[in-house]
Amino acid sequence: MRLIHYERAGALGVGLLDAEGRVRPYSLDPALAGEGVMAVVQAHVAGRPLPLADVSLPLDSVGLRAPFPRPRRNIFCVGKNYHEHAREFARSGFDSSAPQGDVPKAPIVFSKVPECVTGPGAPILLDPAISSAIDYEAELLVVIGKGGRGIPKARALEHVWGYSIVNDVTARDLQGKHSQWLIGKSQDSFCPMGPVAVTAEELDLTDTEVRCWVNGELRQNANTRDLIFDVPTLIETLSAGITLLPGDLIATGTPAGVGIGFKPPKYLAAGDRVTIEIGGIGVLENRVVRRGQAEQAA
Repeated sequence: MRLIHYERAGALGVGLLDAEGRVRPYSLDPALAGEGVMAVVQAHVAGRPLPLADVSLPLDSVGLRAPFPRPRRNIFCVGKNYHEHAREFARSGFDSSAPQGDVPKAPIVFSKVPECVTGPGAPILLDPAISSAIDYEAELLVVIGKGGRGIPKARALEHVWGYSIVNDVTARDLQGKHSQWLIGKSQDSFCPMGPVAVTAEELDLTDTEVRCWVNGELRQNANTRDLIFDVPTLIETLSAGITLLPGDLIATGTPAGVGIGFKPPKYLAAGDRVTIEIGGIGVLENRVVRRGQAEQAA
């Protein structure tokens, strides 16, 4: 299944995208509709599938929102999880984990605060007073369905509800200044997400393309087969002592080709357009906007 969170005529909704690309809304209490696709995940885990309304809407009649507009806790994120990106980041001078070598021996986990999530088409805010080194990172997002603790790798995928797309936007100068990643990763608007969330059967994790363009220039081009630590390993690692909950989100890492990997770096600037495509899910696109200009436009 392919699901979206949307706004129409001032009201929020969650809908199923059918084979013709039309939207079938779920019958939801308005308060639950504000939670986005999380409402569907919860119903699935509880064994109470949500009914679909007896209407069909054209996709272009709705405004797309982030599928999970406010995660219930920080997004789990994995650093240096593609071989070539691990090497380019180790060479960048911003890598506080570099002493362990180019390729990590265990998953490197950090987090992004829920409030940095923004939707498809929403601006990535650039604030020159805070950072002058904003980077993009195309990533596959894992959505936990059935929670658990001590989940073995062999059964990890039984706990996955589905997948989406995120751009793990990063202030590289803040990342280097603080020698940790939360501040530089969690600035307002630094987690564009969506536009579609798909259920687990829609994706082949052994062969899913992850690509990113900036202003039409292909920068990142990889496949999930290139992951250093696959999704089952990440779930096993995180759940070893941390109880995963339904709706938890895991960003699985970005491939080589981020701005910091170029000489000189190709950081984002106001007016840039970042387009991320993940096979089987869709396309996420956002523009970079200087904060003052974004406030004037609002």
